[in-house]
Amino acid sequence: MSQKTIYHSGKVATNSTPYFAEAMAVGDGKVLAIGTSSNLLQTREAGTKLVDLGGHTVIPGLNDSHMHVIRGGLHYNLELRWDGVPSLADAMRMLKEQVLRTPAPQWVRVVGGWTEFQFAERRMPTLEEINRVAPDTPVFVLHLYDRAMLNAAALRAVGYTEDTPDPPGGEIQRDKRGTPTGMLIARPNASVLYSTLAKGPVLGYEDQLISTRHFMRELNRLGITSVIDAGGGFQNYPDDYKVIEDLHKRGQMTLRVAYNLYPQHPKHEIEDFSKWTSSASLYQGDHTLRLNGAGENLVFAGADFEDFLQPRPDLDHTLETQLESVVRLLAEKRWPFRLHATYNESIERFLNVFEKVDRDIPFNGLHWCFDHAETISDQNIDRTVALGGGIAVQHRMAFQGEYFVKRYGAEAAKRTPPIRRMLQLGASVGAGTDATRVASFNPYVSLYWLVSGRTVGGMPLYGGENRMSREEALRLYTQGSSWFSSEEDVKGSLAPGQLADFAVLTSDFFSVPEQEIKDLQSVLTVVGGEVVYASEDFSQLAPPPLPAALDWAPTAHYGGYYNPVSHVGAAMHYGCSRHHASAASRSPERLGESLWGLGCDCFAF
Repeated sequence: MSQKTIYHSGKVATNSTPYFAEAMAVGDGKVLAIGTSSNLLQTREAGTKLVDLGGHTVIPGLNDSHMHVIRGGLHYNLELRWDGVPSLADAMRMLKEQVLRTPAPQWVRVVGGWTEFQFAERRMPTLEEINRVAPDTPVFVLHLYDRAMLNAAALRAVGYTEDTPDPPGGEIQRDKRGTPTGMLIARPNASVLYSTLAKGPVLGYEDQLISTRHFMRELNRLGITSVIDAGGGFQNYPDDYKVIEDLHKRGQMTLRVAYNLYPQHPKHEIEDFSKWTSSASLYQGDHTLRLNGAGENLVFAGADFEDFLQPRPDLDHTLETQLESVVRLLAEKRWPFRLHATYNESIERFLNVFEKVDRDIPFNGLHWCFDHAETISDQNIDRTVALGGGIAVQHRMAFQGEYFVKRYGAEAAKRTPPIRRMLQLGASVGAGTDATRVASFNPYVSLYWLVSGRTVGGMPLYGGENRMSREEALRLYTQGSSWFSSEEDVKGSLAPGQLADFAVLTSDFFSVPEQEIKDLQSVLTVVGGEVVYASEDFSQLAPPPLPAALDWAPTAHYGGYYNPVSHVGAAMHYGCSRHHASAASRSPERLGESLWGLGCDCFAF
């Protein structure tokens, strides 16, 4: 057994009985006991390590039920994150500074995690403003699922001209002369946004390893110890999983990742899943990295993108036939699956297929789920529960609630998504973010949304009937999420026998003013009994610094989620100043034979 450690003199939220304890004993990667400080300190033996929590609150490690951590890690050090930046003036200052330090042929890319409503100015930048600060360096700014803004240099880099046709489902905005302005609009899907982003340079392999480690440590800084990776376009298996698998082999994972496999070839999804269910074993790996099943997309015909600036998309008439063949295969192979589902109208059609398959091949305990389900009806929640399904909810409404209210009204927004009804009707529910391209990866923004019912811009969405208590919200983000990787028996609480995954917080989640929930961070994060992040009073326990990012990388200067305390000089957070060779020019992406890559990677959640 590894060295026993007693964490004492704190406020430990166990998600068990008793709910709060003063102390916790940890050994061999698991929780050994909880109780009072005096009782557990009496069990101290020679070699037992003591950690004084100093009154800090401890919570079970947060578990994001739906995130794109594998893809996000490959690009994290390339991205200028506006997550949490309080004003457009600050965001544009960061952009201008980053433009000056970014070497050719690299781009400056702001890839999601922000909304205009977070800014004091309550607006997004204009193309004129972006071009003014970046006349020569390509700049790509992604906003939610609805648009991307490219400066003139980026338009030249991707080759969009008067002769470039609009892609199916998207628009290249043009001026009166037919010249592209730099605005790309999703109408109604985001293929034009993501296929354009894929044209940019990527990091070399070694820097992808470093970038992924930096992203994991940023998540650790926020108290995240587990995530479920929902796959995504431009993330093929097994090629694009080499980095995460290599880190696992090297023992450099500081985050538990359960990953799902996402098809890459429209109209050939059954071939992808047939290959993967034959060549890979469900749950292969361990509790640090393991294969979790299929999804979040199962067939491209079922992609109901959530862009509340546009009308709800009508799904292809071939959806049912394509989806049935895939779900039959997965049910036969006993592979859990998850399905991106924004609108109730789509969910209705999906459930018709699931019930048909279930009559022939009973799901019978298969851990399948819907992702998102913003407008699901009570009837379809009942149908989901009857089939043993769960619903993974994310705080996308915290970033798009204003748009939803404008299109559908405040009354409809009161149950979007209807989390309280999901729980009342017996659904398994887990919380998360859908980071990194739409919403931010910061779990406390999501917890704030669950508790307050407000958007990041402060707009109230829900009354008390659809808001969570702090204990309920935390449970959704821990025990609730563990169901979605079939790991509820090993994580989600701080009870004897559970994995020793936990976070010590800067302030008390249970008592801080509601507005301050989104400002919480971790000062000590532990995964399997090992410290993966430490700061402030616990700095002496911190793991060694990571290899530094490229010296021009945005994260080397600004970090990840905006932190006003350490925003300046963020490079210190990531380790010593080491100069890497310039990142390798991008290798050809799998864009298919057409300009838009519609032969393979057209959708990228």
